[in-house]
Amino acid sequence: MYKDQKSIDLLKKIKQENFALFRGVAAYLNEFPCLINKEIMDEIVEGVSENEELSFALFLATALSGDDDEAKLFEREYLKKSVKKLDAGEYRENPYFKNIVIPNKKVSTWELGYQAYQPYEGFIYDDIDVLDDYREIPKVGFFSEKFSFPTVFEDGVEWMAIKPNEIETMKPHIEKMSGDVCVFGLGIGYFAYMVSEKSDVTSVTIVERDSSVINLFEKYILPQFSRKDKIKIIKSDAFDFAKKKMPDLKFDCAFVDLWHDVSDGVELYIKMKKLEDKNPNTKFSYWIEKSILSNIRWHIFDGIEKRIESGDFVEPFENVKKYISDDYLKNFVKFL
Repeated sequence: MYKDQKSIDLLKKIKQENFALFRGVAAYLNEFPCLINKEIMDEIVEGVSENEELSFALFLATALSGDDDEAKLFEREYLKKSVKKLDAGEYRENPYFKNIVIPNKKVSTWELGYQAYQPYEGFIYDDIDVLDDYREIPKVGFFSEKFSFPTVFEDGVEWMAIKPNEIETMKPHIEKMSGDVCVFGLGIGYFAYMVSEKSDVTSVTIVERDSSVINLFEKYILPQFSRKDKIKIIKSDAFDFAKKKMPDLKFDCAFVDLWHDVSDGVELYIKMKKLEDKNPNTKFSYWIEKSILSNIRWHIFDGIEKRIESGDFVEPFENVKKYISDDYLKNFVKFL
């Protein structure tokens, strides 16, 4: 028997609890995001002394669980750390929100427009947190008022929207950017705008393959940029550009945002990571990288479990933790 089997069993249990919670949250967000509304929240808060965040978390834990024990687990280990009431006014003060007006326009299959969150509608507002024991905390947010946000649609389906999730997940990457910056993926130019406003950013080169997206941006959005002189757009496949052209251009930083979510992101993330060595002087950053690494982490752990069951893995548990750590995985994926 593997000598650290208890540690493996505990990690397996945490993985199963993570998956159960995330399945529940996904079902809630996809099917019943307005399960909690103003009327329900008023009733909940009226009967307890806790604030709206805790009341929201307690109600959600009960709604997501199959029994009382699971509800207590979700509430205690996850949702108390997860749920956050957001300030709509704070997001409306975001520079892009204040300075860029998005018109309702359509080019080919792409369309600019607006969507809105209703009061107490749930949504993911940031990338996951990964705790020291590998519990993964989804960031579920809500507003107490209606909140509208600009969106770009492809064939009527949201491709990118300037909502809390985009703002929060891009914030740490924006802070890292300096010098000559390469941005893979245009969207409606939020990242490019925020980076171009930084005094320590010299230029922003955007790599985008879809001419309709470029046309929408150049006609309706770019003219509103105060530092449009920093912006250059190159129509190209991202991977072809990173492999053949980028090494000669010597960017200081690069931000990669080519996927909609984890489901289509893992393969594209790995593909770009393999091209980093062709651009050794460029610091790469990746959108929702923690969530993508989580997906890879548990596939690696499943493989280790199978090796343990067959007696083929005898390394200490400390090595298991190393193999599923973010730092290790970021390098490991280059060899997949």
